[in-house]
Amino acid sequence: MANIEFVWWWMWLLSPLPLLVRFLLPPAKQSSPIYLPYLPNTGVQSAPKNIVSKILATLLWLSLICAAARPVWFGEPVTTQPKHRDLMLVVDLSYSMSKEDMAVNDDYTDRLTAVKKVLSDFIERREGDRLGLVLFADHAYLQTPLTLDRKTISQQLNQAVLRLIGTNTAIGEGIGLATKTFVDSDAPQRVMILLSDGSNTSGVLDPIEAAKIAKKYNATIYTVGVGAGEMMVKEFFMTRKVNTAQDLDEKTLMEIAKITGGQYFRARDSKELATIYDTINQLEPISTATQTWRPQIEWFGYPLSLMLISGVLLVIIRRNYV
Repeated sequence: MANIEFVWWWMWLLSPLPLLVRFLLPPAKQSSPIYLPYLPNTGVQSAPKNIVSKILATLLWLSLICAAARPVWFGEPVTTQPKHRDLMLVVDLSYSMSKEDMAVNDDYTDRLTAVKKVLSDFIERREGDRLGLVLFADHAYLQTPLTLDRKTISQQLNQAVLRLIGTNTAIGEGIGLATKTFVDSDAPQRVMILLSDGSNTSGVLDPIEAAKIAKKYNATIYTVGVGAGEMMVKEFFMTRKVNTAQDLDEKTLMEIAKITGGQYFRARDSKELATIYDTINQLEPISTATQTWRPQIEWFGYPLSLMLISGVLLVIIRRNYV
């Protein structure tokens, strides 16, 4: 009830009008009753109780005033950005993302888990942007179209599993599919964040050609290369150095970012990955211009219905006792 307001509240000032009319106007002259002594006294109907008629008449009048005052239910305020940015997240879902070389505190976790955690925090902070999600492995798939619903984007990302769409890496298709979502977009800024830990090994579209197409549609691509690189691995009685990011094609990722006016970042652990997204937040700041509105529903129909019911009952009662 706290969200209900009367737009034309001054109509309630008319509430005492019937009382003013009753007390200010002269009373109507009552004619003398005619008694017919030859009529039987049995079966004479008594007049309806005056209190019922008064209650119904009062209810009818107040309902009419309530409807005239235009009651409106207002929902909770909704804040939107008048000019949004379209931001596509293009995430590698190849099997190499299962490598456990991303340092988290004093432990290691697989690349996909680290990406999900850091990227979810990034999504949460992108209020006002339309976000979309493309996953790629053997081929690219549009997991979530552009939307302002950040919660849905996070859920779709966290539900992604390895081998869901293959084991290879179709970087070019991922860029191409994300670019396709920008074709009909009227957003002044179009940004793509491409995250991969390998090289293009699948798909029908070359990554460089895909980047050139994205450039034609004014899309800026930030590329992120994932993988620890050289690290010491314990094996039985010895420790040896291995390169866990030997499949990472940094040259191509750098070229993609350069063509579209973006930047290339290298993420060797979850901390660096979080820092990268902080940097992207600074490079692509969130718009501070907002518009606030409240959804509203007109409720004048309810008092009008009550007025109609009261009027019908009042007519029925008076008619039965005429």
